[in-house]
Amino acid sequence: MNDPASPAKKPPNELVTRIIVGVALVATTIATLVMGDHYIGRHAFWLLIVLMALGILSEWAGLTGRLENKRLAQYALSVPLAIMSYMAAGPSFLALGLIFGAAMFIAVFDRSYKLALGILYAGLPALSILYLRGVDNGLLIVFWTLALVWATDIGAYFSGRAIGGPKLAPTFSPNKTWAGLIGGVIVTGLFSFALHVYFQLPFRLVLLSLPLAVLAQMGDLFESQMKRSAGVKDSGTVFPGHGGVMDRLDGLIPVAPVVAIIILFDSL
Repeated sequence: MNDPASPAKKPPNELVTRIIVGVALVATTIATLVMGDHYIGRHAFWLLIVLMALGILSEWAGLTGRLENKRLAQYALSVPLAIMSYMAAGPSFLALGLIFGAAMFIAVFDRSYKLALGILYAGLPALSILYLRGVDNGLLIVFWTLALVWATDIGAYFSGRAIGGPKLAPTFSPNKTWAGLIGGVIVTGLFSFALHVYFQLPFRLVLLSLPLAVLAQMGDLFESQMKRSAGVKDSGTVFPGHGGVMDRLDGLIPVAPVVAIIILFDSL
């Protein structure tokens, strides 16, 4: 997620582009998610997650200054991503072990932990989302996971702009405010409660959506700190008006593994 805009308004053309691209991204994600119960849709959803993970790792390499071994890291991550395919072992503990194995391999080859951490940063949320799609009521669980991040982002953006007030992390994200954080949490809670009322989302997940909304904002702040350290505004230029893959998924990256752990232990 990008930082909320400064008080100056965005140029109309840029705002229109941002809206169009944002709607297209959400529509594509939801379409592949809904089609996940069918053979073609299942593989389309897996492919979307693979592209997401490889894009995140590419931008991580750029932000951490490890571009010289970026391709090797992507090849290493491709092994567990391929295992996650529904034609292979799927999202399993085998894939989890291969993610950590790929990270260890890159750490030794690259002689740095930075790129290895990128393997985990990109691979774990990919595994988590694919795992969640396969559980009972997986469509609702994954939609809730995605939507709580979107709701947090939207709520934080508009409440931060409307209310302003004390800054949340002025050192590396000067436009984010405590009012934005609280507004994002409230919007997420209301949206999750609506899913409970109309789609029977378990109420315990409604309650968990509140700390998860905070976690999504922490993921946003973490990426903002990385961009500040790298001296760049966006993590990439893949999506016009939105920046890179990490800019769109920074909140989801920490949330998805936590939700997967919650659902995993809940099923034991």
